[in-house]
Amino acid sequence: MAQLGDGAEKRIVFLAGPPSHGPREHEHRAGCLLLQACLAGVRGLSSIVYSNGWPDDPHRAFTNVAAIVVYADGESNHPFFQGHRLSLVAELMHRGVGLVCLHYALVPPPDVGREQLLEWIGASYEAHWSVNPVWEADFKVLPRHPITRGVRPFRIRDEWYFHMRFREGMRGVTPILSAVPPLSTMDRPDGPHTGNPAVREAVRRRDPQHVAWAYERPNGGRGFGFTGGHFHDNWAHDDFRKLVLNAILWVARLEVPEQGVESHVARTLLNANLDPKPHTGQ
Repeated sequence: MAQLGDGAEKRIVFLAGPPSHGPREHEHRAGCLLLQACLAGVRGLSSIVYSNGWPDDPHRAFTNVAAIVVYADGESNHPFFQGHRLSLVAELMHRGVGLVCLHYALVPPPDVGREQLLEWIGASYEAHWSVNPVWEADFKVLPRHPITRGVRPFRIRDEWYFHMRFREGMRGVTPILSAVPPLSTMDRPDGPHTGNPAVREAVRRRDPQHVAWAYERPNGGRGFGFTGGHFHDNWAHDDFRKLVLNAILWVARLEVPEQGVESHVARTLLNANLDPKPHTGQ
């Protein structure tokens, strides 16, 4: 069980984006509520999920927050980069609030956000550089890090973005999940998200691609990026889920248990809170 050294409770805010994609894909609200349920037994931690991407009263919502978890669509729909929100988020990051960005939340709009994500979590998805194929990643070796505690090597199919744009020299960045993409990930023609000469050469060289990473900011704040999370059913995979739960504790500066955050996801929890979508029958 995670313990706090100073006796203060760590508060986690989940920002779940509105409905997106097809059934059991980009289930932002259901995924956030599932992760929240898995963290319910962690001492010294409280959490709240805000649906539709942003709280009605953000100043109240982010009071005394230790970490923010963003699971939402990116680009023009990214919760951080709309209207006047950016200045508030920048102030929170300046104060050392932790940040977890899951899947599409790693993709900023084309005109703003890339430099901020590099500063806050150490990397960003970049159109015409990064790609978004669906493939089975085989994570054969895991680094020694609090985020990997209790996590076994695993393989799983997801829309794993890769060839991310990292901070120069990987300063402050620790790769957490890395795998070699198969040549089939380059079957699509070049495009903003499908391929480019640089990524094709990297895949031909069989360069390991980092699809999850930890970042320590110079100001002491922490970030975690995780490019998976397209398929909702992957949250039922114990190692996939544990890695993200451990990361949430780590960015909030909670001690990660030696065997990681233990949790169980029954089918009823996995099927709970799914967004009503066309032809789902829900």
